Amino acid sequence: MDRIKSFTINHDVLVPGFYISRVDGDVITYDLRTRKPNAGDYMDNAAMHSLEHMFATYIRNSKMKDDVVYFGPMGCQTGFYLLVRDSQSPLDVFEMTKQVLQQTMDHEGSVFGASAKECGHFENLSLEAAQGEAAKYLEALEQQTNMEFTYPE
Repeated sequence: MDRIKSFTINHDVLVPGFYISRVDGDVITYDLRTRKPNAGDYMDNAAMHSLEHMFATYIRNSKMKDDVVYFGPMGCQTGFYLLVRDSQSPLDVFEMTKQVLQQTMDHEGSVFGASAKECGHFENLSLEAAQGEAAKYLEALEQQTNMEFTYPE
């Protein structure tokens, strides 16, 4: 059986950052790695769930909303996948990611979709957790120097 692309990446050398994971036709999958894998520091479910709600809502309301295909968490609790049509440059997606993180940090009020009607586990949402995750990840992105967005080897 063929191995999937994400299993071919050396997770021992990954650090928090923004990476191009794969290109499938006109869709680019971005790896928004918020944590160093296998280091014992994982997003808890509430933080991951809350940032997912905030990020997904803000990016789908951004200037690139028509090109966003999907945003969701990695099961390993070390990041998210963002799928965007290639009509947006990787640098533009990187900059929009930083903007969305800042919007999340500046958000006042409830987490988007925080009701039983809108979410299957709405009690597990925390704006404070989403904002903490956004701040931590934004700090990592502000330090990123790899603007080719390639994985480390």
